[in-house]
Amino acid sequence: YSFGYVCAACANLGVGGSTESWKTTFWIAAGLSIAVGLIRIAFPESQQFRDRKAAGHKSASGAVFWKESKAMLASQWKLCVYAIILMTWFNFYSHTSQDSYTTFMRTQKGLDNHDASIASILMKTGACVGGTIIGYLSQWFGRRRAMVCAALISALLIPAWIMPTTMGGLSASGFMMQFFVQGAWGVIPIHLNELSPPAFRSSFPGLTYQLGNMISSPSAQIVNALAEGLPIRLRGKEVSSYGPVMGIATAIIALGIAFTVAVGPEKRGSHFEHHVIGQSTDFENVKEVHDVEKGSVSDMKEVK
Repeated sequence: YSFGYVCAACANLGVGGSTESWKTTFWIAAGLSIAVGLIRIAFPESQQFRDRKAAGHKSASGAVFWKESKAMLASQWKLCVYAIILMTWFNFYSHTSQDSYTTFMRTQKGLDNHDASIASILMKTGACVGGTIIGYLSQWFGRRRAMVCAALISALLIPAWIMPTTMGGLSASGFMMQFFVQGAWGVIPIHLNELSPPAFRSSFPGLTYQLGNMISSPSAQIVNALAEGLPIRLRGKEVSSYGPVMGIATAIIALGIAFTVAVGPEKRGSHFEHHVIGQSTDFENVKEVHDVEKGSVSDMKEVK
């Protein structure tokens, strides 16, 4: 996701970044997406899919799927609600801290399109690095601890994130801010999969993520409306207050994430590879995995 943002920003910079250049950027991105799909065809299916097919399970039963889905929702509805709330927070987190940042640099900091695009590219490079490093470290540090620490550090960085006035300062602070914002995000894919009821490790994360994304979809519009409706005076002229609005909103969201993650469950090391949806399984007797916050290299070897 973050790397895609970097590619899009580079493409936009390459085609000039004019008002109409988004159309060219769109078609470049569409072509890359098709290329990725074609490349994916050359890779094999998962080992679990191949094992199941080799065992003679050529197709899944839709009736069993719906039966087990209803059973899962009936017994795990609290977990579903929690995951949707968590994903709502996280989607607000990323979109509030990034969607209007380029506009903020241009309108409030006076950067031209070229410099603002360069700063955006460096900002999302930090996201790529942070997501990789913090996501990896969560294997030992714990999923919740990693997300809580990243969220709190990002909140502490907010003054340094919105106060610089030069491209270099904004690039550096944007890099560090997104390092921790997307660093917290880097834990989410495995965290959601581990929380998922084993046979629903695909539909559960996808559904909860998309519902959270839907709820948080007005985030950019909310930031823009508040910033434009509450202008501030800067260098003797009135400008939209993107900096204060983004700073306050991101601080509230970061604290909300820290609290929600801290009080929620963690199932690090959960084994779900032997549970298959679409065939009769005893859902009620699936072994519950307790909260796990400690790990070691030997634990990783066992998972492999």
